Amino acid sequence: MKRLLSSILFAVAVLVTPALAQETRTFTDDAGRTVEIPVAPKRIVSLHDLSLTVPLIELGVMPIGSHGRTTEQGVPFIRSSKVLTGVDFDNSEIQFVGNLPADVEAVAALEPDIILTTAWQTADVEQLQAIAPTVVLDDTVREPFAIFEVLSDLTGTQDRLAILKTRYDGQIEQIRRLIEPGSVSASVIQANDGKLYIEHTYGALGKVMRDAGFTFPDRVEAIAANQSAEFSAETMPEFDADFVFATYRTDALQTPEDARDALEAALPNFCEFLHACRENQLIIIPREEASAASFYGLGVLTYMLISQISGRDFVPLPR
Repeated sequence: MKRLLSSILFAVAVLVTPALAQETRTFTDDAGRTVEIPVAPKRIVSLHDLSLTVPLIELGVMPIGSHGRTTEQGVPFIRSSKVLTGVDFDNSEIQFVGNLPADVEAVAALEPDIILTTAWQTADVEQLQAIAPTVVLDDTVREPFAIFEVLSDLTGTQDRLAILKTRYDGQIEQIRRLIEPGSVSASVIQANDGKLYIEHTYGALGKVMRDAGFTFPDRVEAIAANQSAEFSAETMPEFDADFVFATYRTDALQTPEDARDALEAALPNFCEFLHACRENQLIIIPREEASAASFYGLGVLTYMLISQISGRDFVPLPR
């Protein structure tokens, strides 16, 4: 309670209200809050590395501070950013402001003119609002890549987003020309603590496959859009497909064997229960590119699908 009070007092004390000197407009965020925000923000603090900071960097906007993670040695990093954007705390002027919750005092010390946070972030929104106009975004309300739309609107980078979209449209057309995805079924299976974690649309990988026109198992389609669900390991065969994808965390120094081990721990001899695995059509890829809201990631996944599937004499799952 004492630390909470000191954080509030510190935030109020350092508030220099740079946004008040700027032209402002109203914005209704995903928490239903109406916020007065600067029309052209200059000093942005982003409180989710993967959902907000990486998209901002891809839009050409460098936040002054960002949420991040830390290694076992306590070194902060922006999850997935180094492989997706080439930018991290150690090679940019972006300042680390903590993880979960973010450090309100560290945020205040940067004197932002806008703070972007998420429904996932546990730093108190009222404390943040005392520092600078605070916008809450929720990618369970907005499809993850729709975050780009609101971020480009907030930062005036619609032209940059249009270029990213044009490149992606061309990549999807390449898949359709080379694979005929409507005749190929696909699925993404992630095993966590003995259960299966399944998303209706698994991040960037799911978006590419859905936009291209791949088909999915009925159990996947039954999950609501933008949502996920957990299933018992015994249901694994219901998520079988022509091609099954699994992922592993390179930022945690995992390897493809970790993904296999997780599936094996959930369902011993799992490969016997999956047509895709028996036919060498289980494809294991890094989770950073597969799950991030990143146009670079979309491009990587486009070429991965083309290289793995186009021209390949694969064995279809019996219908």
